Amino acid sequence: MKGLGSVITVLLKEKRDIILSIICGVLAGITSVGLFSSSGYLISQAALAPPIYTLMVLVAVVKLLGIISAVSRYGERYFSHRGTFTMLSNLRVSFYEKMEPLVPAIFQKYRSGDLLARIVGDIETLQNYFLRVFYPPIVIVLVFLVTIFFTSIFSLEAALIILAGLLLTTFIVPALFGWRQQNIDRRVRESRGELSTEVTEFLYGFRDLKIYQQVNKKESELLHSSDAYLEEQERENFQKIFSESVNTFVSLLVSVSVLAVGAYLVTTGQLNGVFLALLVMISLTVFENTTAMAIYPSYLQDSRQAVSRLDTVVNDQEYHLPDNNNDTVMKGIAPSVEVKNMCFSFPGEKRNTLKDISFSLPEGSKTAIVGASGSGKSTIMQLLLKIYPPSDGMIAYNQQSIEKLSQETIWENVNVVLQSNHFFYGTVRENLELAKGGLNEEEMQHILRNVQLDHLSLDDQVMEKGGNLSGGEKQRLALARAMLRRAPFWLLDEPTSSVDAVTEKELYDRLLELAQDDTVVLISHRLTGLEKMDQIIVMEQGLIIEQGTYDELMGRKGYFYQMKEIEQSVFGGE
Repeated sequence: MKGLGSVITVLLKEKRDIILSIICGVLAGITSVGLFSSSGYLISQAALAPPIYTLMVLVAVVKLLGIISAVSRYGERYFSHRGTFTMLSNLRVSFYEKMEPLVPAIFQKYRSGDLLARIVGDIETLQNYFLRVFYPPIVIVLVFLVTIFFTSIFSLEAALIILAGLLLTTFIVPALFGWRQQNIDRRVRESRGELSTEVTEFLYGFRDLKIYQQVNKKESELLHSSDAYLEEQERENFQKIFSESVNTFVSLLVSVSVLAVGAYLVTTGQLNGVFLALLVMISLTVFENTTAMAIYPSYLQDSRQAVSRLDTVVNDQEYHLPDNNNDTVMKGIAPSVEVKNMCFSFPGEKRNTLKDISFSLPEGSKTAIVGASGSGKSTIMQLLLKIYPPSDGMIAYNQQSIEKLSQETIWENVNVVLQSNHFFYGTVRENLELAKGGLNEEEMQHILRNVQLDHLSLDDQVMEKGGNLSGGEKQRLALARAMLRRAPFWLLDEPTSSVDAVTEKELYDRLLELAQDDTVVLISHRLTGLEKMDQIIVMEQGLIIEQGTYDELMGRKGYFYQMKEIEQSVFGGE
């Protein structure tokens, strides 16, 4: 989002509301000053018993100014708030559009509670940018300039005092407090993000905390974060109140100075006494508008900190990928994939997760990637999905570099089953319909039978994150979703790790039958059922140490053979 400039860009889309807000605000300020100054002049004139028609004219003017002031003030509130709410809507959309391509990579760096605090809290904070930061100084300066010009007609000295007051209350005092406000606001946001993170983890992990009897410890950490946040809020509120008090005191001091100078000018005969009340009322009224500037530093720093935290998420170059699009390369085609000399390390890590990886996936081939936990199997899948760019080397789909393909182009042509799959609160039908649009009940019920979930009906409830499903049911439901998608490229990461051996074999048979002409990559730490694979890639500590068919690897009696022997001895596999 690149600082407050990006917020202004979004804001300026509502030029009409901005201009109308400023016009109404200036008109309300000027008429308010005119109303009270006319009232002061009316009182002074009334004391001198002028002709009745003079008083009638002044009363009419006062009433007219009162009506104009009220209407214009309403217009200012209406247009400024309408512009603010529209700006917030545009800002949310803009931030989401920038963040969406970076998911799920950003979850490697930011905790979910912190992200939630930024997406909700920081964007909500920016509603004050237009109302409290952007247009109030414009309105105040314009109102003051008109007022100073009007005041100079009666007294140049009083006009200069008001000008000095403008500089003090609108620029100098807010600048001093703004400098002090920076660190306070930064600590408030950091403590709020930490509190949000602690609350999220406490709620998600409550069951485990209860099992391990660590609830009280986590509660104390949560209360500590809450107390820290409250302390920072108290410090922030004290700063705001102190700023308002200083600004009000300066405004009152200016008004007293205008009164004193005006009284002196009256006694020396340089000013008609009937205008003294007018000058005092001008000063008192015009400085009411500077109240907004007292809290200006706080809202300015709030906005800067909010934008900075949002920028950190969406402008992190570690996560940005070229936004290219050549959908003709993959659209509806079982791809061939070529990986050459690929290396990769996660952002912020010096250790290479993958080292000099090279392999080929011919069109329509069936490939298994096996190895111990942490060997880099799932990382290869993330790179094939273009979640991360390779640190070095090349990935090509159908002889086209992955750099020239957008993430959307790849994802719309891939069936993906992850180790941990998300299920939304709703029904089985609604979770299956994520696969693609236009599915009918017969298709979905047929797929449920294929993955042996026919004991579930399409209207059965699925709790948040699939809380009412077993591990095996979750994996089979995820596999059913992938089968319904029917894309030509399959990336399956431990799709049956929670399923018994008999069911696993039946699922693989059904899968290979369905994906007969498709390119399939199966990532697994289990070695059963791999005989039907065209090739097996064996990994260890980020390296490919063996590659070939099942029979070739067993014949070499290398690492794969040893893994198979161990599996058979432990689990009694075939």
